[in-house]
Amino acid sequence: MASQGIQNSYSLNPLGAGDLIDRAIRLYRKNFWTFVWIAAPPIIAGTLISIGWRMLARALFNVDMINNPGETYFYYLFLWMGNILIWLVEAVATFTVMGGASRNFVRHLLFGEPITFRETYRNVKSRVFGLFTASLLITLLLGFIGLVVLSIGYTIATIAVIITVYAFSFSPFLTVIISLVLVLATAFGTGWLFFLIAGNFAYVPQAMLVEGQGVFSAMGRSASLARGNIKRLYALFVFSIIAIYSGLMLFKIPLDWYAWANGIDIWRAYFEFDSIPAWYEIASQFIWQASLILLMPVWMIGLCLLYVDERVRHEGYDIELLAARRLGEIPAVPREFVNPLHPALSPQAYVANPPPNQTPPTKKASHSMLGLE
Repeated sequence: MASQGIQNSYSLNPLGAGDLIDRAIRLYRKNFWTFVWIAAPPIIAGTLISIGWRMLARALFNVDMINNPGETYFYYLFLWMGNILIWLVEAVATFTVMGGASRNFVRHLLFGEPITFRETYRNVKSRVFGLFTASLLITLLLGFIGLVVLSIGYTIATIAVIITVYAFSFSPFLTVIISLVLVLATAFGTGWLFFLIAGNFAYVPQAMLVEGQGVFSAMGRSASLARGNIKRLYALFVFSIIAIYSGLMLFKIPLDWYAWANGIDIWRAYFEFDSIPAWYEIASQFIWQASLILLMPVWMIGLCLLYVDERVRHEGYDIELLAARRLGEIPAVPREFVNPLHPALSPQAYVANPPPNQTPPTKKASHSMLGLE
């Protein structure tokens, strides 16, 4: 049976940071092309719009830093503002799709259901407005939090380096070594502070689509699940960043070699922007987006694994799942009978209308948390 097969392939034991990454990679490899197709539409659309915007900027402005510096600055301002807006819309769309994939993926983990493009986008369609709202709010909040935390980290690192330079001016070697250690320590602490705050939003899509929560109740639910989980979120993020840049370099280095073979000085081009040809900018943009298509699902898989793991640790999710495998999903019931606990996996229509001839039961004074007599 499918449930027995998935029980053998997925254990509900608590996951460490290394186990989390290892399991995420193994699940990604088994469903590689499905995840690529799921992640591709919003990123490809964003890439095409970004390339069109860049071509429009090239057509409107004459990029020549020596003869037309003012127009060149307007070109990069126009390009920068457009790319920020395009990136924001693309990020929100990508998070929305990845949120839709979370329900399909959790059902795959728990009941052995296949991960499919159609099921993912059907989930997105069923909660598109809620997912879009949540993705937009989270993207804006994380962007603001990231800017604040980055500014704090940059200020601390700058002050630390200045003090080190004055304190160890007698030894340039010690100055470099101590400054490097302080900068790395500040970078690590900055990332820790960011995830201390941002980690509260890690499970919003899962709370919405797996448990049937609303946008703001899902944020509260996510914050309650994410407590004390900074280390694993941080490890997953660092791994994803390293993997993204490793994948990026696999394509970027051959592109730079090709550009160098055709007479383009890459190092000079990074400082003299007007010497970068349009085809090189477009190819670089395409490579960056391709690396996101390949590796964004890793982040989604890791968060879904963490979500299930947190519920196993704190809520006895494994016992509830065993009952769900044996007895099936919780049936739809009138609102008066809804259990205050979160079900293993909320059906599409969890609350049913009461029968027309049935009067709602009168609420009795409860003497327990669950209202049991």
